[in-house]
Amino acid sequence: MPELGHENHGIGFEREDLGSRPIYGFMLSLVVVGVLIYYILWGMFHFLDAYNRTRQTPASPLVVSEAETRTVTPSQIREFPEPRLEDNERTELNDFRYREEETLNSYGWVDQNARVAHIPIARAMQLVAERGLPTTPRAGKVPLSPVNLAQAAAAASDTSTAPAPSKQPAKGKNK
Repeated sequence: MPELGHENHGIGFEREDLGSRPIYGFMLSLVVVGVLIYYILWGMFHFLDAYNRTRQTPASPLVVSEAETRTVTPSQIREFPEPRLEDNERTELNDFRYREEETLNSYGWVDQNARVAHIPIARAMQLVAERGLPTTPRAGKVPLSPVNLAQAAAAASDTSTAPAPSKQPAKGKNK
């Protein structure tokens, strides 16, 4: 006697798989719809292009138009505002890095009129290690600006203009 709730009313597994004909039909319909959409968009583009050409305002006869606007000469590139597109990223980056290394490892003027110079980074680190960093000024003193601070540090470290101290005793005092 069958139990209640477990009656089998012909429910079983599917005896037939999906056939290949519906799959091929679906793929064919996708191709047909894709080609149809392509030609519809192509026609719309040409229609709108022709519509735009007929309604375009004529250029002034005083304006001289260039025949070819897609090619750019090197002289025209210099007329473009900064920043410009890079021609060769690697060489431009290498040139930039070379200039930065040259600045970090050489002596030179930052502003010659203000007598501000740059020194090699290794020498700057050596000077900071010897002399220490500048301290905070005492209360009541006006702090130096960065330019004046750099000039004061340069003047303090400059030994080329100060006369060398003499080790001979002064005359007349040794009797």
